[in-house]
Amino acid sequence: MSATSKLDGPARFLGLAGLSLVVGVAEALPRLDVVDRRFLPPFSSMAVALGRQLALGDFWIALGQTLRGWALGLAVAMLAGVVFGVVIGSVPFLRAVTASTIEFLRPIPSVALIPLVVLIYGSQLQSALVLVVYAAFWQVLVQVLYGVADVDPVVRDTARSYRFSRWTVVRTVVWPTALPYVVTGFRLAAAVALILEITAELIIGVPGLGRSIGVAQSSGAVAETYALVIVVGIIGVLVNASARAVERRALRWHTSIRRDL
Repeated sequence: MSATSKLDGPARFLGLAGLSLVVGVAEALPRLDVVDRRFLPPFSSMAVALGRQLALGDFWIALGQTLRGWALGLAVAMLAGVVFGVVIGSVPFLRAVTASTIEFLRPIPSVALIPLVVLIYGSQLQSALVLVVYAAFWQVLVQVLYGVADVDPVVRDTARSYRFSRWTVVRTVVWPTALPYVVTGFRLAAAVALILEITAELIIGVPGLGRSIGVAQSSGAVAETYALVIVVGIIGVLVNASARAVERRALRWHTSIRRDL
């Protein structure tokens, strides 16, 4: 049994204990009148509201719309980020030409594009898709560029001296080295994509859980608002856990993962 396996039990216990503490505080503060129930209802009220939401068909439709937008945006960002990253990183001229452009565009927050996408697409799915792809793309692209730059030049030159095709070099030399960076980019992009999907739904009104949160808040349904926020938090935890599971599976041959097994 590895050291990581031995620590899993205590870590899970501490995590559950911390979660129980948060739930207890959220239940106690409104009941003790420390905070106004109009703004923070007891956790039990949130749980009841969540149960009501789970029984509604509209909730599941909104959940599906959110997950669909997140998955589609993440897939487009991953494909574009990997392709452009490998191409740009493999050609020194392209990397030199695009370096300043990438450094200029990457820090621009996606929310700054909201007026533009609203003007073009309104509150349709395309608005959220643009924001999600723009934010997640840079997470993937930068990681892939780092991965391609980490390729041993001696190995690359040896492959070329044996007259390997460019595709063979990418497949056998570049990709194995860049894969850990690609998976890291995927994990970062997955979280960023979810944040931007909810943001677009909440601010622009794109159909999904974010819009449901906005509607509940504007109608004064405070408990329902918190219940939907809890759902979004659970989705975030599941996305992060799934991304880490993909990372462990894809890199099970890598030394950083094998040490933890």
